[in-house]
Amino acid sequence: MRIVNFMKDGRATLGVRDGEDVRVLGTETLESVLARGVGLNEWARKQASEEKVPMVGLQLLPPLQRPPKILCVGLNFADHTKESKYDQPTYPTLFLRVNTSLVAHDQPMIRPSVSDSDGLDFEGEIAVVLAKGGRHIARADALGCVAGYSLFNDGSVREYQFKTPQWTVGKNFDTTGAFGPDLITPDELPVGLKGLLLQTRLNGEVVQSASTDDMVFDVASLISIISDAITLEPGDVIVSGTPSGIGWARTPKLLMKAGDVCEVSVEGMGTLRNVIADERPR
Repeated sequence: MRIVNFMKDGRATLGVRDGEDVRVLGTETLESVLARGVGLNEWARKQASEEKVPMVGLQLLPPLQRPPKILCVGLNFADHTKESKYDQPTYPTLFLRVNTSLVAHDQPMIRPSVSDSDGLDFEGEIAVVLAKGGRHIARADALGCVAGYSLFNDGSVREYQFKTPQWTVGKNFDTTGAFGPDLITPDELPVGLKGLLLQTRLNGEVVQSASTDDMVFDVASLISIISDAITLEPGDVIVSGTPSGIGWARTPKLLMKAGDVCEVSVEGMGTLRNVIADERPR
């Protein structure tokens, strides 16, 4: 099942894909549905109305607009760790994103108007959305906590990322974290996302390509390890890491500029597409 969040009659509305159409589910947020402990597949089947709207032309929103937590994983592909000139960590490298950094499929990712940055870098990733959480979740139980998966582009303002040892600012400029287009329930994908090809394309050229099998910490391990320290909650998002090929590591650097088109694709999941736009002067 593929759930989308979109604008209808001026309100955020949930729907479930039905071929080329979307069947309307209503205006309850996905965050609220997950917090109630409802199984998404059963809820959507019962909730779906007869009203359909064409998928073409819909203004999509991120699947969740205000998730409780957005936990991002750095250095989770060994080739990316190598190109970034770090030693491979034996524990997940975690940082947080904030809700104001999120942007939907087919909406512009904004290159910030700061004088000491040349551009915005791409990082194609997969987002894991939780249906339930807790502390000290066993790895064997971790995949049972997953509500679904989505695509993510962890747009990074590198000069700000590396101003300090903490990466937070460079990862949290407004409207730089693309998220969507769908939330895909686990029954539509291989268990634990095994064996899927992840690719990022910039203006049609493949700039990142790797298998999800290359992740240092797989989905189940990430959920389990993070839960040893942090209480996970329904609606939390774990952004699981990017492979090698980032623009900052290239010579010359390949950073996104206004008018560029960046696409993140994973087989079986579809494509997240965004045009890059410059921030408007105030």
